[in-house]
Amino acid sequence: MAIFAGGKNIRAALGAAVMLIALAPAAIAEKYASIVVDADTNEVLHARHADEPRFPASLTKAMTLYMLFDALKSGEVTLNERIHVSSHAASQPPSALRLKAGSTISVRDAIDALVTKSANDVAAAVGERLGGSESRFATLMTAKAKSLGMNNTTFRNASGLPDTRQLSTARDMAILAERLLEDHADYYHYFSRASFSWGGRSYKNHNNLLKNVAGVDGIKTGYTRASGFNLMSSAKRDGRRVIAVMFGGSTAKSRDAHVTDLIEAAYKSFDENNEPDELKASYAFSALQSPIDPDGAALPMLNGQVFNANNPRGEGDESGTFEELVPALTE
Repeated sequence: MAIFAGGKNIRAALGAAVMLIALAPAAIAEKYASIVVDADTNEVLHARHADEPRFPASLTKAMTLYMLFDALKSGEVTLNERIHVSSHAASQPPSALRLKAGSTISVRDAIDALVTKSANDVAAAVGERLGGSESRFATLMTAKAKSLGMNNTTFRNASGLPDTRQLSTARDMAILAERLLEDHADYYHYFSRASFSWGGRSYKNHNNLLKNVAGVDGIKTGYTRASGFNLMSSAKRDGRRVIAVMFGGSTAKSRDAHVTDLIEAAYKSFDENNEPDELKASYAFSALQSPIDPDGAALPMLNGQVFNANNPRGEGDESGTFEELVPALTE
């Protein structure tokens, strides 16, 4: 596109660029990935780009919570313990509770804040409590991930805020979901929390599949400009549990629709005895080898940068409040 001089021409050019983005395919292979696993047999029912490196965004917080649940299980921390909020933690960008440096938050509230609000300041505070510093905690997270079989995952922070070295895969995130279910069944119920109240406000869980898709009871959403809209989800019907993971949605709505389709296809792949059936699985997923809307697989690009007209600078998760987004929109 030619470079124009003058305010009117610049505005016209930007308008034309936005129009082209609206009309052009938005799918970017480097973002979309998915996997569906039968949690009872560990059988992979569907996989697409499942071992390709992706930015986990706030799916990272599922690992932060795994580490916190480990600490609770061992007695290192208690639900009533109050976690100190450092200046580093308080400085984390939205999505956040806007905790003040020097304040504290209970472990119980921290869990709820991570699950529902996906609060980056809380993630950093938890990381500092468990690791001494957030960077050391990220090293511990990575070591734990390797021990769980997440061989293609590297963490650099506790929240999932952008870092080009922080990478995972759809398969690794499915492993993490399984291990949360297996190793921390006593704490898994937190992932089904519909809302969380703090400071006189109520924060709705970002996972829109809860109570909207039969059997879904967790677990975590994520979003940054670089990752697109991510979701790791788990459902249980008639005693059968499946795990579905998707990276790289263009919107929360399109991501939710695609993961819903993945879950429905999974349950259609079981036979009359509720057992996996290879032929049924092949048929059920045949229409889902790529997203239903292939142009919605990832965010569009403008001049080599991810473009999101609704939230051009926001990071952290998909539903920051208006007050949180205004500073980002006006920088």
